[in-house]
Amino acid sequence: MEWLLAPATAAAASALRTELTAFLRRHAQERDEVEDAGLVASELVGNAVEHAGGPVWVGLDWSAARPALVVHDLGPSFDLADLPPPQVGSVRGRGLWLVRQLAAELEVVAKRGIGKRVRTVLPVTRRVEPTYDPPRREVNALPTPDEAGPGGFGRESFLRALVVELARTAENRQGPAVAEEMVAQVGATVGGQMEDEYRRARELAGRLTAAQLADAYLRLKAAIDGDFYVVSIDTDRVVLGNRRCPFGDTVRRAPALCRMTSSVFGGIAARNYGEAVVLLDERIAVGDPECRVTVLLGEAARDNPGGHHYRHDS
Repeated sequence: MEWLLAPATAAAASALRTELTAFLRRHAQERDEVEDAGLVASELVGNAVEHAGGPVWVGLDWSAARPALVVHDLGPSFDLADLPPPQVGSVRGRGLWLVRQLAAELEVVAKRGIGKRVRTVLPVTRRVEPTYDPPRREVNALPTPDEAGPGGFGRESFLRALVVELARTAENRQGPAVAEEMVAQVGATVGGQMEDEYRRARELAGRLTAAQLADAYLRLKAAIDGDFYVVSIDTDRVVLGNRRCPFGDTVRRAPALCRMTSSVFGGIAARNYGEAVVLLDERIAVGDPECRVTVLLGEAARDNPGGHHYRHDS
């Protein structure tokens, strides 16, 4: 997530702190941690606004257990080792001193030309959620690749698959099950069918590249009336945004349906990279304005403690 404060005013910094704090509160393990994290962010952004004399860029990366906040500005740099402790009766210097007490890390790097980058790790932990990684059922009543239209499987066939697989899962467990686990089972099986259809449509064999994974995700989400788009693609991760949930506004009353995205994306990625982690960074279902999904691949997944984990043993 990135923001540009231009002009960099106290009002813009205050609005950003409100937005950041609300986001952290929605996704934090402990809400008591959020205020400290919001205070750290507020001090660093406020300091940049006060001293930079120009635009301020702010970035937040929560792909690890704790989020990293980076603030770029065009103001003069400084050395943390040269900062004296705050003097009694003076407000000067208290902000950075407080940040150093609360934050896990703090570093200041002068840029080659002008300005500096300040990076810290906020003292807040992402909510830990259980992972459901069921095997794909090979015998099923789901749509076949022949039913796919020009854009992939349509909404009707997708929803039919959803209902069928949910019913089978409930029957197999001989009673009601946890909603998220049931949806994860549907995603695991439907995702396999969707990957088969994508490979057939694109005439692909072998491991999908990160760019092909992103293309497959966009294709299958567009087919069920989602509005996903690429944020970034790297060799070890794919980041997508989404402006419209395929389930519509109903998803706010049933956030467990988000496990469909996690299970489908994670299953396809794991089958191609051995292991994957899906981070539901932002979710329309819990009040975020858009969805943001990060899929970590291979080694990047093994090194990440959070998110939903998926593994495929070839």
